Amino acid sequence: MRSLILASACLLLISQPAFAFFEDDAARAKLAEMQQQMQSQNQATQTSLDELKKSQQALEQRLTAMEAMVKGQGLIDLLDQIKRLNDELSNVKGQLEIATHNIEANQQRQRDLYTDIDGRLRKLETAPAPAASAVQPGQPGMPGAAVQEGGTYADTVPPVAGAAPAAAVNASTEDGDFAAAQALSAAGKYREAFDAYEKFLQNYPNSEHAPFAQYALGYAQFSLKNYKASIATQQKLIRQFPDNAKVPDAMFNMANSQIQLSDIDGAKKTLRGLLAKYPQSNVAPNAKRRLAVLDSIKSK
Repeated sequence: MRSLILASACLLLISQPAFAFFEDDAARAKLAEMQQQMQSQNQATQTSLDELKKSQQALEQRLTAMEAMVKGQGLIDLLDQIKRLNDELSNVKGQLEIATHNIEANQQRQRDLYTDIDGRLRKLETAPAPAASAVQPGQPGMPGAAVQEGGTYADTVPPVAGAAPAAAVNASTEDGDFAAAQALSAAGKYREAFDAYEKFLQNYPNSEHAPFAQYALGYAQFSLKNYKASIATQQKLIRQFPDNAKVPDAMFNMANSQIQLSDIDGAKKTLRGLLAKYPQSNVAPNAKRRLAVLDSIKSK
């Protein structure tokens, strides 16, 4: 019995270290696993730190480069260059304003010169000279139309002495409406004359007075300083009535309008065309004088 108890006790003592040995292996394995996880985490953290350090170094390098640029002479030179360019731009703007002012002043002086020349030429052209003052044959009912030598109407139409007043003419007739427009033009009422001629052309487009009414319409526009419209009106007359006796007068009026618009080349071209096609017209001498004046001004 004693030997059995001793044997049992020995077996118990032998078995206890074996269980402890197995428990230590599991703990070591768990510990090794935890150490491996920690090492992996440490490696990942180290990698992140390395990347952050690289980013920091890159930022520091960029900051250093920017500081060097700010402190360096290159940026200062660039700022100085920008300042010089701004100064030059301001100077150019000032010169441009002065040049624009001078151009406008020269253009105004040129217009004044042409206007003065135009006025002097008109005084010469309208100087008293022997001329017929009878009503043009074949043009009945025109008490207000003065006739130049050669049978063409004059630019201005003073009433013929002894003629009946326009109010005495029946306004409902074609000749009466034309005479009324003539009277307004002769009185220098160009706005009213323009309206009267325009209405006449609308009411009587096929009238024998239509060519002169078209010319007088353009002349009224010229007198009202509507030069572009006057040119267009006279061009319409030339297109519609190319063989009419008022065509040379229309061309001369066009040239005068072009002078007022400072279109000297256009005026010279119109005058040369007039002299080439109508050298014997009543306005040819005036056209020659005006062309000579324009040529002399251009050559100066």
